[in-house]
Amino acid sequence: MTHHKGTLETGRDLLADVSLPAAVIHEAPLAHNLAWMQAFAERHGARLAPHGKTTMTPALFRRQLEAGAWGITLATLPQCRAAFAEGATRLLLANQLVGRANMAIAVALMRAGAELYVTVDGHDNVAELGEFFEAAGLTLPVLIEVGVVGGRCGCRDDKQGVELARDIAARPGLTLAGLEGYEGVVHGDDPAAAVRAYGERLVKNLHRLADEGLFGVASPIVTASGSAWYDLIAGAFRDGGLEGRFTPVLRPGCYVVHDHGLYREAQRGVLARRPDLHEGLRPALAVYAQVQSLPEPGLAIVALGKRDIGGDRLPEPLARYREDGRVEAPLSVEGWEVTRQMDQHTFVALPEDAGDVRVGDVVAFGASHPCLTFDKWRLIHLVDDGLNVVDTWETCF
Repeated sequence: MTHHKGTLETGRDLLADVSLPAAVIHEAPLAHNLAWMQAFAERHGARLAPHGKTTMTPALFRRQLEAGAWGITLATLPQCRAAFAEGATRLLLANQLVGRANMAIAVALMRAGAELYVTVDGHDNVAELGEFFEAAGLTLPVLIEVGVVGGRCGCRDDKQGVELARDIAARPGLTLAGLEGYEGVVHGDDPAAAVRAYGERLVKNLHRLADEGLFGVASPIVTASGSAWYDLIAGAFRDGGLEGRFTPVLRPGCYVVHDHGLYREAQRGVLARRPDLHEGLRPALAVYAQVQSLPEPGLAIVALGKRDIGGDRLPEPLARYREDGRVEAPLSVEGWEVTRQMDQHTFVALPEDAGDVRVGDVVAFGASHPCLTFDKWRLIHLVDDGLNVVDTWETCF
C-alpha cells in the first residue's frame, strides 16, 4: 500500500503545488452523488446505510450521514471501530462475526453506545455468539444472511433460514433483528431476472419469519444492494408490502464517487431499466500523475502504478494539463491507450499526432471499482472545479 504523507494545506493548486501522484475527489460530482442516492432510497421507502469499506474515509461517512444516511455498513470489526470513533453510531456489519477477539471489539462498541448489527448463517456461529454475549450481559442484534448456491456466505435454502431463526429466538444473548443478503453473487442467463427474484425471496422470507413471531425487534430490517443492481433490490422492497412493518435498508458503497469502469457500465443498465432516473451518478474519483519519460516515439511512461490505482481494469486517461497550467486549458488525451502497468509505472501508447506531450504533463486517470483505489492512499484531496484543493481527508484502512 502507498503511504502518502506530508503537510498538505487547503488552498493549493493541484497542478502546481501538490506532490503527484495523488488521489483526488471532485467536489461537484461528489455532492451530486450524495444527494442523488439519498433521494433514490427515500423515493423507494428505504433507508440508506452506505458500505464504508469502499472509502474508509471518515469525512465521507460524515457527509453521507449529514445527507440523511441511516447508518454505515462495514466489512470488519476494526472498520466498525474506526467508523464509530469518527461519530458513526449505527453500524451494520455485512459479514459474520467470527472469532472471540472480534466479539470483544463488538462488546466494547456496544458498551460505548454503538447500535451494531451483524450477520449469521449457521448454528455453530449462533451458539458461540449467544454464549459470548449472554456472558457479557448484552443482547446482540443479528441478521440472518440469505445466500445462494455457489455464492459466498448465507443460508442456501429457506428452510435452513427458518430453523436458524428459531435457534436465535431461543438464545438470551441474541435477538433476531432481520434478514441480510447480497445480490452481487446472484448469476444466471438472465441476471436481472435472477436478482429481481432474489429480492422477492428476501421479502417472502421476511414475512414468513414475522408471521411466526421470530423477530425480537419492533421493525425488522431487510437489507441488500451493492452498487450495480440497487434499482432491482429497491423495487422488490418497495413492492413487498413492507411499509409500517419493516425497515428496508439499501447499502451501496461505490455510488459515492462512482467510477469509469465496472459501475459506469452497471449504471447504463440501471438507466435502461429505469429511464425515469434520468442522469444517474457521476464519476468523482481520479488519480492525477505526471508524464515521467518519453523514451521512444509513440510511448509515454507515466509515474503511476499498481500501487497508486486499482488494477482490476487498466486506468483510463481522462484529461491532461501542463504542470502549473490552467484548468481552463486542458490538452488532448484523445487516442491515448494504457497498455500495461508495473508497480510505479504506466505505459501509454500515444497517437501519431500527439506531438505536444511533454515530460511533467499532468494526466488525470479514471479507475474501475473505487474500493481498489481508496485502499492505496492515506490522504485524499477534495478539489473544486478549478482544481484547487479545498480539503484533504485521511483514510483509516
